[in-house]
Amino acid sequence: MRSFFLILMATFTLQVFAQEGPDLGVEASAEEITAWDISIGPDGIGLPDGSGTAEEGVAIYVAQCLVCHGEEGKGQLNDRLVGGHGTLDQSAPVKTIGSYWPYATTVFDYIRRAMPYLQPQSLTSDEVYALTAYILFLNGIVEENERINAQTLAEVEMPNQTNFILAYP
Repeated sequence: MRSFFLILMATFTLQVFAQEGPDLGVEASAEEITAWDISIGPDGIGLPDGSGTAEEGVAIYVAQCLVCHGEEGKGQLNDRLVGGHGTLDQSAPVKTIGSYWPYATTVFDYIRRAMPYLQPQSLTSDEVYALTAYILFLNGIVEENERINAQTLAEVEMPNQTNFILAYP
């Protein structure tokens, strides 16, 4: 009899929750979705206005990135950002932005979306362009005084770009 009572109570409880739902959160508005829709694809569509050079990026890197990524991106608490060229076919490849990442636009997207670690999305577009330029410069991909912006960033050819295939062309 006790089992019957427990089953009856569980059924009643499940029906109540199924009808009302857990009442968690609210539906996102179109404006809220737009504010978070900041993805940048390989072709650079969606890159914001702004620009920066590696020279401008040094001071930003020292202030925002050095403690985690080490001097000149050589690694510290978090991943190395530079080096690793020619190691991808070895048993212990060093996957860095310069040796592994296929698109420079992805570097911009990741920095803008997730960095600095404790304050994501706190950098201006100019700061993100400058940091992107600096990291690309450290990897020998762009020149120190080369201005990176929405037009030029998508044209940057990454060393490992040809080893990736788009899943959804």
